[in-house]
This record gives sequence, C-alpha cells and structure tokens, in this order.
Amino acid sequence: MNLSTLFEASLVRRSAAPALEFGAETWTFGELESGANRLARALLELGVRRGDRVAVYLKNRPELILIYLAASKAGFVFTPINILYRAGEIAHILDDAAPAALFLDKESDAYVAPLLDLRPAVRKLFADDLAAWSAGQSGEPLEGPAPEASDLMALVYTSGTTGRPKGASLTQSNFSANARSLVEAWRITADDRLLLSLPLFHIHGLGNGLHTWLATGYRLRLLERFRKETIVGDFLDFRPTVFFGVPTMYERLLETPPAEAREIGGFMRLFVSGSAPLPAATLERFEALFGHRILERYGMSETMMNTSNPYDGERRAGSVGPPLPGVSIRVCCAETGREVLEGVVGEVQIQGPNVFSGYWRQAAATEEAFTEDGFFRSGDLGFLSKDGYLTLEGRGKELIISSGFNVYPREVEEFLATLPGVREAAVVGIPDPVKGEVPAAYVALEEGADLGAVQAACPEKLASFKIPKRFTRVDALPRNALGKVQKHLLRTDS
Repeated sequence: MNLSTLFEASLVRRSAAPALEFGAETWTFGELESGANRLARALLELGVRRGDRVAVYLKNRPELILIYLAASKAGFVFTPINILYRAGEIAHILDDAAPAALFLDKESDAYVAPLLDLRPAVRKLFADDLAAWSAGQSGEPLEGPAPEASDLMALVYTSGTTGRPKGASLTQSNFSANARSLVEAWRITADDRLLLSLPLFHIHGLGNGLHTWLATGYRLRLLERFRKETIVGDFLDFRPTVFFGVPTMYERLLETPPAEAREIGGFMRLFVSGSAPLPAATLERFEALFGHRILERYGMSETMMNTSNPYDGERRAGSVGPPLPGVSIRVCCAETGREVLEGVVGEVQIQGPNVFSGYWRQAAATEEAFTEDGFFRSGDLGFLSKDGYLTLEGRGKELIISSGFNVYPREVEEFLATLPGVREAAVVGIPDPVKGEVPAAYVALEEGADLGAVQAACPEKLASFKIPKRFTRVDALPRNALGKVQKHLLRTDS
C-alpha cells in the first residue's frame, strides 16, 4: 500500500477534524492536505522530480510534516538530518544523498550556508518562508499517477555510533506496513490523542508517531522537544491517551509529583518505550507511580518496528516481546549461521514487510547485511524464550570476549543499575594483554553514593569474568538525540 492510500482516511475523509497542535497553532487534516499539495506543486515547479531527495535539517515543527506529506504525494525521497549534527556530519549526508533541496531554518543558516556554497546543486529553502512561497499553488490533489508502494520514500541515516552513518532506503510500503502493524498491535484509533516530543528526524518519531497519527486520524500535539520543566504541564493540558518515549524521558517523568502522576495515569491508555534498553527498575518504579506498565518494543532505522510486548498480556521486564504481525524473528550463531536453541544468545535476524530494501548506494554493505534466504542481520545479540519473547543482550560489536568467555554488557549494566546510588551505567571492553579484553564500567552515581560500594557488590552476583576490572565515575553517560548511549565515546577514554 502506498502512503496516499493509507493517509486518505485522515487527510480526506476527516478533513474538517482538528489534526495537529503546535504551540498556539491548530491545523485540520484538510489544511494539512491542501498545504502539502501546494508545497508539492511548488517543488515540482522548481524542478524537483520524482526520486529526487529532499533533505530537512529542522527541529519539530508543522512545516516538517508538510514537507514529508508533499514528498509522499509527489514521489520525492524524504531525507531527514539529525538536528544535533554539525558540519562534518551534515556534509557527509549531503554528499551521500545528493539532495535536490535542503529545508532549514534561518538560525541554522550561519553554519549550513558554507556547506551549500560548496554544493551549488543543492537548493537552499527556508521552512520559515514555506507558507508564503507555496501560497500561489493549488491545494487540490496532484494530477498524474501516485507513487507506487515499492517506491523509495525516505533515506533515514543510521546513528553512526560505530562508523559513518549509512542511508537506510525505506519504501512507501515499508512505512505503511509498519503503521498498520502498530495500529493493530497497540489498539490505536481515531479516539486517541498523542503527545509527541520525539524528533521527527528519527524513525521512532517519524515511523511510529507520524504514521499511526495519519493512518487513524487521532489528534496530535507536537512538541519541539521534550522539556522536563514543562512536560507534566503538557500532559495535564492536552490529556493524551498515548505517549511514545525513550528511557531517559521516562526517568525524567519519575520526578512527577504523585498527585499529578495519578491524574495523568487516569486519562492515559498506553506508554511505549524504545530506541534504547529500558531498565527494569525504571519499569517497576513507573508502574508504581503512574499505574501503567510501560510497553517496550524493538526497532531499528533499517526495519522500523520488529517486536513488541503485548497490549493485552505480560509486558515482561527486560524483554522486547514477541514479533509483530507479519514479522519473522530468528536467532542464529554468528559463526555457523544456524539457528540456536531457545535461551541461547545469538545474532537477531529479521524478515518482513517492514525491512528496508538496502543501504543507499552501498551494494557491498547491503549484500553483507542480508542472509542468502533474505533475513536482515541486525547486528544485535539476543535470545528467544520458549513462548517467543525476545530479550536483547546488546550489539554484536559490543560483545566482550575475556579469556574465551562471552560477557554481554547489558547483563552487567542491568545488575549495576539495581545497586543503591547508581543512576546509570555502561560497560565496554578494554584491551588486556593476558585475557584479550576485559569489561570496564562507567557509572553515574547519585550524590553521596560510593563507587567503592558498587564495586564491592559485584562478586556476590557476577561471575568473576563478568566483573568490571575498572570502574570510572562519570557525571552522565554520553547519549545521542534518542537517548542511546554512545559507547564509542567512552572507549576513547579507555
């Protein structure tokens, strides 16, 4: 299914319904539809053609949504750039994607303009001027054939924590399949209300938030970003039923006063977490405070959503649940390629309509990423339980092999997080002349907590080869925009 067909239920059949809130602005679905049609025509008039990349370097704002909708209608390839990226990272994506146009805001122009001076083929467009610039165009549907379901819809660049970001090529059908799966699995309807503070340059906000909204026609309040100082007020004012977040957001929400937490819990229906592991302690504390058990799921830029704890049924701490409808998950030995037994850790491999078509202009990387029978090698380590729940143990590249023993960093991190005074912890491998490598822990502590006490607690619960051989106290762990720990930055300190 292409996205025009998926979105028709909202943009056309619910045209008069309030759709989007942003600050003091409110848009109906019909206004979004006509605005996107005008923008698509304006871009076509500039010479942007089907298959051309249209890049955005923008914080969350309604114009970003209009650009996405225009791309879905005209067949442009939406190419979001992380708003935290700076010159070197932006230049890499501009050179790799070779977009016909780049939308940005005027406050970013000072450091983006020199990059575009060296790339005259990329047309610079300011999102601030979008409404006036496209106002003379017709808001009626575009003439001619709509994009095919198999057409490329977006290049979503990987986080680049282990190398230069690669463009994951996602089709219109990838997005529509993911949206329909989530709508079914999470019981999403037009009666829901979503408070969305996730960045739309990332697959979590884009693939989950934007698409479930447009697929069902519920009401959305978009925030520029998550602000811990105002988020409780946003909840109480908008009274959403659904919230998509990352673990660091939920840890901030644990600071909510109990009376307000109970009020929020009274009108909320579903809290979902992803993009980074959710500590079991956070899950339990949140349930005690808000009266809701967070639903944890598992996704990637290359695949969107793969598994989810059930809406009805056990939401298992430490697990990301069974596969979503239409998705196949298997766990294989990295060396032999054979499936392993239940409970045995191996590489997680994925197949389904959600899986991307390959890496942009990287045939060798694409070939390496897929097995001969068409499963995507995720690079994640995990194991399947007897009842089909998947538990992740970290990235394969993070596996520590110490004296021949496998050490899974997440297992040690989860244990450290249970100790008194530990706010968060990360474990990485560091070279050792005798054992090859050994685990090292970076720990952020509460005020007054003792790192020595943390270290002393390990021998009672951890096998000797799993105990970190070095403990380093840090103020906070380095994270990307979605809260994922950037362990390569810790290793530079080893």
